[in-house]
Amino acid sequence: MNKDHRGSTYEDKIIAYWTVTILIALETLVGGVDDLVHGKAILVAGARVADIVTRLGYPLYLLRIIGVWKLLGGIVLLIPGYPRLKEWAYAGIFFELSGAAASWWMHEHNMGEALAPMILAGVALVSWALRPQHRLLGVLIPGFNIDA
Repeated sequence: MNKDHRGSTYEDKIIAYWTVTILIALETLVGGVDDLVHGKAILVAGARVADIVTRLGYPLYLLRIIGVWKLLGGIVLLIPGYPRLKEWAYAGIFFELSGAAASWWMHEHNMGEALAPMILAGVALVSWALRPQHRLLGVLIPGFNIDA
């Protein structure tokens, strides 16, 4: 077993990485399809995404644009290789989710509705932070190492 100095195993980190990565990728893929077909906000329950988007003041065509980008981002997170594309996908997912949270808060001061996208943005950040060493593009913060 490959144990690091903290006692946790490399395998534990990989399992955690794939768990949160699959969660955020599936949420992104399902959300993309939902946006494209103007389905329900929670698949079979809740308001239609078209109603939510227009209620928040956005044009309806935005769902098609975001839906396509979500599908592409979810796919990129799951396919092997392409570390630069993965970085862009993580950034896009974080921007989309944090933007959704900010929209709920700024437009309606509704922290309850803002909470789910904030949690999902956190899941995306955890996936990004746990990605394996061979998927890193360089040092983000000199002298800081999450594995240390």
